[in-house]
Amino acid sequence: MENQLSIQERFKASRTCVLVPTYNNAGTLSSVLDGILQHTDQVLVVNDGSTDETSAILANYPQIEVVSYSPNRGKGHALKTGFRKALSIGYAYAITIDSDGQHYPSDLPLFIDAIETQPNRLIIGARNLNQENVPTKSSFGNKFSNFWFWVETGITLPDTQSGYRLYPLEQAGKLKYFTRKYELEIEAPVRIAWKGIPVSYIPIQVYYPPAAERISHFRPFKDFTRISILNTFLTFIALLWIHPRNFILKLTTKEGWKGLYQSVLLKPEESNARKASSIGFGVFMGIVPVWGFQLAIGIPLSIFFRLNKGLFLLAANISIFPITPIWWALSLMCGKWILGYTDWTFKPQDMSLEQFREAGAAFFLGGTVLSVACGALAYLISLMLLQRFRNMSSAEKTDAAR
Repeated sequence: MENQLSIQERFKASRTCVLVPTYNNAGTLSSVLDGILQHTDQVLVVNDGSTDETSAILANYPQIEVVSYSPNRGKGHALKTGFRKALSIGYAYAITIDSDGQHYPSDLPLFIDAIETQPNRLIIGARNLNQENVPTKSSFGNKFSNFWFWVETGITLPDTQSGYRLYPLEQAGKLKYFTRKYELEIEAPVRIAWKGIPVSYIPIQVYYPPAAERISHFRPFKDFTRISILNTFLTFIALLWIHPRNFILKLTTKEGWKGLYQSVLLKPEESNARKASSIGFGVFMGIVPVWGFQLAIGIPLSIFFRLNKGLFLLAANISIFPITPIWWALSLMCGKWILGYTDWTFKPQDMSLEQFREAGAAFFLGGTVLSVACGALAYLISLMLLQRFRNMSSAEKTDAAR
């Protein structure tokens, strides 16, 4: 009883509620709510247009705050509704938990611990997806989601699809999210990370019932299509604005330079050739004429070839705005020189279709040749500098040992 009272007090002291979005989960809702109430009575349920016995079940819990509406509008809408309601009541944090019985309310104290040690951050409960009865599609979908989350934010998480989360409402609950279905749980952590709010995780338990007993409202084709479109949109924003912005901001601080130096250069387990290859490949991908897709193509390739991703991203920023038009002009000039064109002017408004095709061919040819040449040059220069740096470091360590 003392432990329960302690948890209750900690919930109240941290101004934390448990937010339960629910839609047609009458079979498991009571057990989920009973489990939550063992730890706190600060519970907010959003009844997302349920057509089963959900309303009758919720009538048995007068101590719980309930928001209901009809028709069903999607989990994302339910979460946004819950965030607004929790903020209006005065909560500072909301722990979201699914009502299908897969999450264990006994893990709630872990999130309260996290608030006390890691305040004002989004914390995602990371499930063990290697256990029995985990659907293959869930495991694959999570790896897929984890990869794109890393591309979009640079943050590595083991489970980006878990609905068991701690949201800091002052920072994350006031954002204007655009999606309203399952894909909000992809949009939210990405947008939160872009705002500079820390994102981390804690291990949690998960229960997957046998396939015959499993209830899911996830529509594989429609929802996966929505998620794919969202990831495409977020990736474009990340590549064209967020990553260049963060890179420039990092270079404006001493801590940023120190972090780059430690995370990128001081990796003795990596050879100079691999580091130089990472820089050369980054320069190549930064210039090659696949504008808008450089990182979307280059990041998976850098992972496949086991290159230094930090150095690759650093070098790929060779083409960030406002430098980009310079590379465009150089690519066009290089292509015209290779093809033997004598007309160096470029006036789109006066060009015929045939001239436009010729200029396009010159641009792509010149950009490809230029990217290969610059990438190779960057590799050779980086290799020489890294060897010199490593030799100087070894000499300094030898002198210090003496």
